[in-house]
Amino acid sequence: MSKKLILIALFLSFFTSNRVLFSQEEIPAFEFLRVDPSAKASSLAGAFDTYTDDPNAMFYNPATLSTITKGRVSAGFGKYLLDINFGAFSFAQKYKDIGWFGIGVKYFDYGSFDKADESGISTGETFNANDLMVSVGYSNYIYEEINYGITVKYIYSGIAEYKSTAMAVDFGLLYLIPGPQIGLSFGVNNLGSQLSTYIDTREKLPLDIRVGFSKRLEHTPVRLNVTFAKLNESREKLIQHIKAFSIGAEFIFSENVSARLGYDNESRQDLKLGTSLGIAGFSTGLGITFGDKVVFDYALNSLGKVGSTHRVNLGYIFNQ
Repeated sequence: MSKKLILIALFLSFFTSNRVLFSQEEIPAFEFLRVDPSAKASSLAGAFDTYTDDPNAMFYNPATLSTITKGRVSAGFGKYLLDINFGAFSFAQKYKDIGWFGIGVKYFDYGSFDKADESGISTGETFNANDLMVSVGYSNYIYEEINYGITVKYIYSGIAEYKSTAMAVDFGLLYLIPGPQIGLSFGVNNLGSQLSTYIDTREKLPLDIRVGFSKRLEHTPVRLNVTFAKLNESREKLIQHIKAFSIGAEFIFSENVSARLGYDNESRQDLKLGTSLGIAGFSTGLGITFGDKVVFDYALNSLGKVGSTHRVNLGYIFNQ
């Protein structure tokens, strides 16, 4: 593998995360798994672990699958930096009395690149780079308030003729308190290992231990969501263990229209350029449901001076 290919591989791994070349931490393989797959979740800065009745919530906490009231399907598309395209698909439905099942797909396409030798001279050939994750999840509940779930994931990453694969699982718990409309969650995501490596170097998966909290604020149309992620990662100071937190607020104007705001603390700190932050780490979005069947979501995420990302999702609710 040429030096240029190695540099491109490193470059792509950095840019699939919101932490764009500014963090000193070691970057594990398959960082694209951390990228928010849906517009609704992204507009809330990824504070989505306690969301109910949404098939995309399984990407954050598989226990949310057992909150699906009707069969739902969702497909999304997004534009990332440097013309990187990505998409996601999810489907969730209850199957008889066995429980709830879900299917999730996440895909990244980094485009086409010119191939060069060790001296940087073009060979006249091109190559592609892409990432793929396919997951199958199961969920059920205990005493109706406590939901549990597990997701099994196959992960693929390819650059030119080189590829790497992995298997991983997500575990999740969700405790819902109906009266005060409170949600509490705990999850372990991306627990697994590589099946095959790019060359001979085995890399870790982006293991993520997460806790979440949500509350529908009394006498207001606001649902507040907070997620603390990466609690397993080592930090120099104790207080830094809660550095990776996200806050999302959904303003529910009606059953069919809502607006969203989000704040990702870690992204804001990592995206700092000199003394300038701008609105890095902030996100916003809109959700509209047409005829109680078709769901449209849009999200805009700011990466400060680096740029911004856009996501759109279309969903459909089945009759049951």
